[in-house]
Amino acid sequence: MMKQLSLLLILICTCGYILNAQDTSTKRTIVWHDDFEAATLDSTKWIAEIAPQPRSSVYIEKGRLILDTKGGVTVWLNVPLTGNYAIEYDRTVLMDSGVNDRVSDLNQFWAASDPHNANLFTRNGVLESYDSLQLYYVGMGGNTNKTTRFRKYPGTGERTLLQEFTDAMHLLQANKTYHVKTVVENGTTGFWIDGERYFFYTDPNPLRTGYFGLRSTKSRQAIDNVVIYALP
Repeated sequence: MMKQLSLLLILICTCGYILNAQDTSTKRTIVWHDDFEAATLDSTKWIAEIAPQPRSSVYIEKGRLILDTKGGVTVWLNVPLTGNYAIEYDRTVLMDSGVNDRVSDLNQFWAASDPHNANLFTRNGVLESYDSLQLYYVGMGGNTNKTTRFRKYPGTGERTLLQEFTDAMHLLQANKTYHVKTVVENGTTGFWIDGERYFFYTDPNPLRTGYFGLRSTKSRQAIDNVVIYALP
């Protein structure tokens, strides 16, 4: 019941996703949502790529998706996104007594495609294996919680750094649930945490179609209430 109320509040309270801060548009359509109430992860909809390290797994626990890995992991939503859209979810970096617990790497890929292969899902979770993709990437609290970076991968093996923070206000806190929002609209993309815009970029060569992936490395994280909207 509490989860249903939480998801309802997200749907009610998140109004307007045009990147202009003055926008009041509510013209959006839900195209995907998952509150992870199933007993196991649907492997046809969520595709987990996990680095071959011991004590590493992706699973559902108490109505949340858990990324619990010693090495890198990407969990792709097997739904291609195109046009204008917004992605929202809740995410917590867990720190207690877990063997992989570490406050680091609340990361995300979006608008991802493989210019060399029609099948995107061919990698092993190791970060370098994604260098040949085209995508946008945020690494929040990377480098053991020292940097928060926004990059574009153009598909040539480069990781172009677009923006960066190193101050404590833009890094991670253990066991805090963050509300993450990403918007792609008319060649511009932005990334918000708890209603604060961290990154904003108008791309001269925008990535208009691709996949969304939850990304991390050596940590234990919980994800819930994934909602994706189509925007006008």
